Amino acid sequence: MQVKIEGIYEEYNRYIYYLCLKLTKNQPEAEDLMQEVWMKVVRYESYMKEVEHVKAWLTTICMNTFRDKYRKQVRQSKYIAHQPEQLDVSILDLIASDVLSVEEQLEKQDVGKIVRSKVAELDGIYQKTVLYFYVHQFSLVEIAEVMKVSIGTVKSRLFRAKQRLKEMILNDEIAKESLALTY
Repeated sequence: MQVKIEGIYEEYNRYIYYLCLKLTKNQPEAEDLMQEVWMKVVRYESYMKEVEHVKAWLTTICMNTFRDKYRKQVRQSKYIAHQPEQLDVSILDLIASDVLSVEEQLEKQDVGKIVRSKVAELDGIYQKTVLYFYVHQFSLVEIAEVMKVSIGTVKSRLFRAKQRLKEMILNDEIAKESLALTY
């Protein structure tokens, strides 16, 4: 199996580096992120025999590692206002998935309730698109197939849904205060 990991590293090392660089927009952070990604690949080596698409698997590990790292930074800052401006991470991605303290779990539940209630207020087409993407973890291609529309339409719907959610949260003082206190 060690030979396989070395081969995968040789084949995808540049791809992972450029993906990390695109995500972080900073060379030292990209190198740190890339190192974390490869450490996870080695740690989850036993799952590789079940992986059909290595590049997709590596991309998922990279994206999840980046999101986890970013969420940790956001939790540490505790305020949405201090988020880096160059990152376009939606409020839906700020719901943490790691093991949390009891206080953080309660905060997560509160944020989750607020976001779910706002998603329920969306128009049906936007609501379905958001649920497929964020809850069911469908890819854009899968959503396009299920909804019988183009990928561009799915992207537009996701963008509009996120914009609408943002407006709804900012117009709701209770939700706005809860999210500001939480993050």
